[in-house]
Amino acid sequence: MSGAGQPANPIPAMTVYLPLEHPAVVISPYFLAQYPVDLTVATKMMTLGENDFTVKDVNGTIIFRIKSKLMSLHDRRKLLDAAGTVLVSLQQKLMTAHRRWLAYRGDSKDSKDLLFTVRKSSLLQMRTELDVFLAGNDKEEVPDFKIKGSFSESSCVIYLGNTNKIIAQMYRGHSMATFLFDTDDFRVTIYPNVDYAFIISLVVILDEINADRSGQD
Repeated sequence: MSGAGQPANPIPAMTVYLPLEHPAVVISPYFLAQYPVDLTVATKMMTLGENDFTVKDVNGTIIFRIKSKLMSLHDRRKLLDAAGTVLVSLQQKLMTAHRRWLAYRGDSKDSKDLLFTVRKSSLLQMRTELDVFLAGNDKEEVPDFKIKGSFSESSCVIYLGNTNKIIAQMYRGHSMATFLFDTDDFRVTIYPNVDYAFIISLVVILDEINADRSGQD
């Protein structure tokens, strides 16, 4: 958090979207904006078992950082604010058919701090489709949010539940800079009244699921 315990507020996007009638808060209401937000998620390719991301607004201000510890028994990612406070921990659950990820509040791994889970909608997919269930959705019959992406994952759309209500969109950026500096960038547009820390967490999980593709999922 910056300032007096407040996060850095990203610059409004140039696009205009109507806000959700009911705010979508998962991580914290601090990360709600009344305007659409454009963020860039940039990562340097993996070195020495680590893969770190920075998340910036259109002015280049760092909003979040993602710390990744790879090649361990449980792959874990941590979403931090600009001041270095851990907001949410993401962990892959091993030995599950649907490639499930768990998200916990802060640096916790305790079930009481579970915020949401993400899993593949079906075992065999021509294009990626993920279901997101909030911690209170024990039966997991209807997802609270849904992610749909292209096979190449050059883009994806995040929906509110099983509706056609879009709350965020992502596309992968390709430029000479990303080629020269060995980086991989995502552009993310988060609609008004949507927790943008939550959306960034989903984008990280989506990227990790796609990175694990071996044709045997």
